[in-house]
Amino acid sequence: MTTEPNHQRVLIVDFGSQVTQLIARRVREAGVYCEIHPFDKAEAIVDAYKPSAIILSGGPSSVLEADSPRIGRKLFDLGLPMLAICYGQQLLCDVLGGKVEGGHAGEFGRAELTIGKVSPLFEGLAGVGELETVWMSHGDRVTAIPDGFEVVATSTGAPFAAIANDEKKIYALQFHPEVYHTVNGARMYRNFLFNIAGLKGDWTMAAFRQEMVQKIRDQVGSGKVICGLSGGVDSSVAAVLIHEAIGDQLTCVFVDTGLLRKNEADQVVTLFRDHYNIPLVHVDAGELFLGELAGVSDPETKRKTIGKLFIDVFDKEAAKIDGAEFLAQGTLYPDVVESVSARGGPSAVIKSHHNVGGLPDYMKLKLVEPLRELFKDEVRALGVELGLAPAFVGRHPFPGPGLAIRIPGEITPEKVKVLQDADAIYLEEIRNAGLYDKIWQAFAVLLPVKTVGVMGDARTYENVLALRAVTSTDGMTADFFEFPWPVLGKTATRIINEVRGVNRVVYDVTSKPPGTIEWE
Repeated sequence: MTTEPNHQRVLIVDFGSQVTQLIARRVREAGVYCEIHPFDKAEAIVDAYKPSAIILSGGPSSVLEADSPRIGRKLFDLGLPMLAICYGQQLLCDVLGGKVEGGHAGEFGRAELTIGKVSPLFEGLAGVGELETVWMSHGDRVTAIPDGFEVVATSTGAPFAAIANDEKKIYALQFHPEVYHTVNGARMYRNFLFNIAGLKGDWTMAAFRQEMVQKIRDQVGSGKVICGLSGGVDSSVAAVLIHEAIGDQLTCVFVDTGLLRKNEADQVVTLFRDHYNIPLVHVDAGELFLGELAGVSDPETKRKTIGKLFIDVFDKEAAKIDGAEFLAQGTLYPDVVESVSARGGPSAVIKSHHNVGGLPDYMKLKLVEPLRELFKDEVRALGVELGLAPAFVGRHPFPGPGLAIRIPGEITPEKVKVLQDADAIYLEEIRNAGLYDKIWQAFAVLLPVKTVGVMGDARTYENVLALRAVTSTDGMTADFFEFPWPVLGKTATRIINEVRGVNRVVYDVTSKPPGTIEWE
């Protein structure tokens, strides 16, 4: 938890919703700092955290269940502006004297909200009697509201879809304004934060940069820091920020697993050694990793193997750096939230650049995690603030285990080369067509399938390659990108002609529900 006193803060109480992080993103996008804390810790930390407003998240439970996640009256009695969402609304009504019932028809997906009266929460949106498109996800229903509240909007399945106590600045919604499908949800959050809670919106990357540089200096002092550099956006931004703070007290260790994108290792070395003049140890460990992965087909075993090897190689190199006291990591806020969920306790697992494994007991290093308060889009904004090229910080996400999880089945050096070459052509054609920044993530997958084909006058029996590209506004849900067929056709033709070992290209058009958008 931050103790930074310079910013107004919103406390988001998590009851286990899979989209709680989207609430934080909407608040941060409005320029207001916020943190997510699980329901069973919220009352204990509220005095030290000193929030200016509180948001109660949704959740999968029913307030009618005996073991449902709950909070007492303390947060309601603080006199702070409050916004309660879905389960949060039902809990609010249950605690403050309203009534919640089961057994009614549920309401899931898009719904039309009818505005019943003028409310500061809906300022600038539909007028009284008009409709707003929102996203519902509830089975239980509020059937009576607490004293002092009034109904401000309804839907077919929720007669109390939005209720308000204007005097106490408490508002409760049955729908989810944080999801993309609630058309004007972002405006509703801004109305709550600025019109109702009266916040200033003082959370900026320029301020964060200045404050974090000082924090790093205070934490590290004259000590030495080593950073596990993967070449990805997170660790790269962390390294540049730490270098700005402490200069050559930082040494980066770049472990080349042999599973990176084509020419990526050379790009990393050039960027950090030549452009930023950051001390860098480059370890070419491709043969080691590919040797250990020989014969391994299970994706989870691949992840664990890569994670363990990475830590072993990194630790060996770190031991050569005299006086190293700190380990820098590109841990992001979603990693922090997921390690202490609303339904579970603290996790002993830390983030490595492979998202597996943990920090062994024998590594007596203290962690420096300058990005742990940031979401991915904020890291990118910070990268631009630090002077990294927009083309670099805007790169599509790349999984920690690299190409290992894009080669289902056994991994061989030959397969890695085929995939690197094909993936490079794919990304080149996307950029040539001006589509790269319209896509959240695009990559190739070498399938464990071979087909018979005809090339020229000869039969071939070669690999099938799958191409995937998805769009996403939040990094949690994704839909396939609707490629212009000429671009897709040109890409497939180039891959088949230029990459030996591929004779068929297919395009993956599956969508992803909330959760990972990686393909494996």
